[in-house]
Amino acid sequence: MKYEFGGKVALVTGAASGIGRATAIAFAQAGAAVVVADVDATRGEETVQLITGAGGRAVFQSCNVASEPEVEELVARAVGEFGRLDFAHNNAGINNLAVDEWESPHWDRSLSINLTGVMLCMRAEAEIMLAQGSGAIVNTASINGLVGNASQAAYTATKHGVIGLTRHAALRWARKGIRVNCVCPGVVDTPMVEEVTARPELRKIVEGMTPMGRFGRPDEIAAGVLWLCSEASSFVTGHPLVIDGGATAD
Repeated sequence: MKYEFGGKVALVTGAASGIGRATAIAFAQAGAAVVVADVDATRGEETVQLITGAGGRAVFQSCNVASEPEVEELVARAVGEFGRLDFAHNNAGINNLAVDEWESPHWDRSLSINLTGVMLCMRAEAEIMLAQGSGAIVNTASINGLVGNASQAAYTATKHGVIGLTRHAALRWARKGIRVNCVCPGVVDTPMVEEVTARPELRKIVEGMTPMGRFGRPDEIAAGVLWLCSEASSFVTGHPLVIDGGATAD
């Protein structure tokens, strides 16, 4: 599908790589001006260069989504730079695959970024969108927000929380012109996943766990985000869109 987002402004957190980068580029290709946000300034600026090098408009803003002042500065930058805010993809998150998330430091960090960060972003974004009378927000949850996971306590809990928070916000703003949805990706070929599946034999095992027999691509998740922001989904709000190659079908 092709979208016409000319004159619109999109904000994407966690946009230095993976799903966030793919979404930022997709918004720009559809004509939107994009605010690229991440804690990784080097790769965040790379995302901006990929957009501007192809003729799009984008700026980078460093932002730790767990910091309320930084989130407020991020949204203010979007409005100050481009005059409005139409779309937001709250994608920033972490996955502590190599640690025991029952331990308090890891648990606390996951909640602050994966869940509180989404809340802080939505709150700041909605303030602008409510004043405009329109807007679309998409959060990144996970299939781990729909099913249990024996090895990732905090990640699973936070992604369940993102889906609950999405549904709450959708109801809160349903009559005020703001739609709020989330995407629930399965295993997607991103730098986060590469850290775990660096060995070919392990990658093959993980790929085999998905009925389609492969990892998802970041652009496939980005396609879902853009659809949820577009007029094609104008009657959709509070929805967790599963994009997982059939992983949760059985």
